Amino acid sequence: MFRQLTDRIFVAPQITVGDVTDAAQAGVTLIINNRPEDESADQTSGTDIEIAARAAGLDYVAIPVTHAGFAEWQVTAMADALAKTDGKILAYCRSGTRSTLLWALAQASKGEHPAVLAEKAADAGYDLSPVTAMMDMLRGRAS
Repeated sequence: MFRQLTDRIFVAPQITVGDVTDAAQAGVTLIINNRPEDESADQTSGTDIEIAARAAGLDYVAIPVTHAGFAEWQVTAMADALAKTDGKILAYCRSGTRSTLLWALAQASKGEHPAVLAEKAADAGYDLSPVTAMMDMLRGRAS
């Protein structure tokens, strides 16, 4: 269920409270929720995930992303969250796509090459083409 982008970054579709235990057992130390609350009736609430994460000794941060796209504050918040720990991180949304795209934007903003990021995402089954131009712009700013 968890798809690996790097040795320490994983993404997933919507997780449940039970998945938090699996994440903790896999060595995850931080869960990043990229899904807005009430996006669908069947999703586990961020509050429930946060409670389960904290009970398991994990950190938790919510950086909700709607289908409207990405704002600079979200990219900055994701970059800050990724830098917050040297441990494993699990980011999730409805399908894992928004989490992967936001991860790539955050990494590009720190100077990582978009082609390298695209390869890592593709290996996990995700396509970064919707944010290629934004990655290039962010990487250009980081130089």
